[in-house]
Amino acid sequence: MILIKQAGVYVNILNCKLKKHLSEVFKKNGVNLTAEQYLVMDTLWNEGTLTQQAIAFIIQKDKNSVTQFIDNLEKKGLVARSVSKDDRRVNNIVVTKEGMALKDSTKQLAIKTMEKALEGIPEQDVLTFVDVLKKVCANI
Repeated sequence: MILIKQAGVYVNILNCKLKKHLSEVFKKNGVNLTAEQYLVMDTLWNEGTLTQQAIAFIIQKDKNSVTQFIDNLEKKGLVARSVSKDDRRVNNIVVTKEGMALKDSTKQLAIKTMEKALEGIPEQDVLTFVDVLKKVCANI
């Protein structure tokens, strides 16, 4: 029972620390993104134009949070909303030229940050960790 509680506590702590640390790394390197805004941008860089609902599903955030992330990214000129031709109630989110210009350098910062976080941990342990996380997600 205590082990199960510890797993939940440490997953939450890890999530909070990763978001905070990545945001600090971005700020230190002149990237005007929070970790969660980066998650939205990375999803769009990987998947292309998506609806707000699709983004919410992929990153597992509620629609209100995603709306707020997109509002802030739009204010920064990194994304734009485009009304769907099929359904005026649906907004497609498109990465702007400014947003695309951030892609390579920002992804490299995120990768280096994760490499540092995983420093000294054998690759097999990381593979096991990822496998366990996938199984936990599948169970929920």
